[in-house]
Amino acid sequence: MTLQHIEIGGHSRESILIIDDSPDVLMTISGLLKTDYKLKVANRAEVGLALAASDPPDLILLDIVMPGMDGYGACRTLKSDPKTRDIPVIFLTAMTNESDEETGFELGAVDYITKPISGPILKARLKMHLSLKLARDFVNDKNQFLVNQVSKRAKELEHIQDVTILALASVAETRDNETGQHVLRTQHYLLLLAEHLQRHPRFSLSLTRSNIEIMFKSAPLHDIGKVGIPDHILLKPGKLTSEEFEQMKRHTTLGMEALERAEQHTGRSAPFLQMAKEIAWAHHEKWDGSGYPRGLAGEHIPVSARLMAVPDVYDALISPRVYKRAMTQEQATKVIVSGRGSHFDPDVVDAFLILKDAFRLVTERFKEPTNLSIPGESP
Repeated sequence: MTLQHIEIGGHSRESILIIDDSPDVLMTISGLLKTDYKLKVANRAEVGLALAASDPPDLILLDIVMPGMDGYGACRTLKSDPKTRDIPVIFLTAMTNESDEETGFELGAVDYITKPISGPILKARLKMHLSLKLARDFVNDKNQFLVNQVSKRAKELEHIQDVTILALASVAETRDNETGQHVLRTQHYLLLLAEHLQRHPRFSLSLTRSNIEIMFKSAPLHDIGKVGIPDHILLKPGKLTSEEFEQMKRHTTLGMEALERAEQHTGRSAPFLQMAKEIAWAHHEKWDGSGYPRGLAGEHIPVSARLMAVPDVYDALISPRVYKRAMTQEQATKVIVSGRGSHFDPDVVDAFLILKDAFRLVTERFKEPTNLSIPGESP
């Protein structure tokens, strides 16, 4: 027999692939089903597998005993391929041994039909298994639709969260000075440092991919406590007195307490809020213990706050204020380096030096409009 495969027309959307080396069986089954289904027939397992992979049918009728690859081998191959593993397989066999049936079911077949083929039994079994497949496909499609909808909604909520965080952070910053882009620059400076240091042995456990993402999202809230500082201090166009500076320092605690209250209102702890509290409360701590509000030193300062300290100071140095000129990047870099081991974690400063060019690109990307009036200059 030279036949490898043929297709037999049918108007049903349901398609059946018949794999059997017997011309009589192929003719018998085709005659029984051709008016109800779209049929493909193959007289070798290898050919049938190729047809199933290229255009998966709704169901496969598979002979067990064939030359070359037998039905068991074909079924095993079908179930190992993601394209074909969910296609119901019904074995066609003249064997009636229970162990043979058990083997077939273990391989993933859904049923057995014994030879010689009974037309009514064949049609009833096909109708049952195709109905089950239709129901299963409907449930799977519905589940996938729901998964897609949940994912879409989660992304929308995440976007709303990001916008809300940036809006809150911008409120705090615009009360302080005219550098509205400060929150974006420091956020991206922090990301550069975190991604660089995640390969460092001192930071690899803390700077996981997940923690870096949370740190990036929470970074804009580092100065959220400034909304609680009186205007006559926050907006003073000059150096603060010692008493005023003591009040200004309270923004770290005010920010942490505000975030803590938000966490309490939700009734649950969240990694994002925990990270935001760390940054808000401790980003003014110094490596040598001379910072505020708690005078933490060295490794006792949370990693997120140690990383934020450098971007926050750096951006303040390169940004103009109504009471000062902006430093150049080279001048600001010298200040950061002078604080290595005293103000800043030494390894964070080393990372900053490696990333100077990347910092410059971030500065240019989120550049402020040049509309500030600098002392000594005409507006």
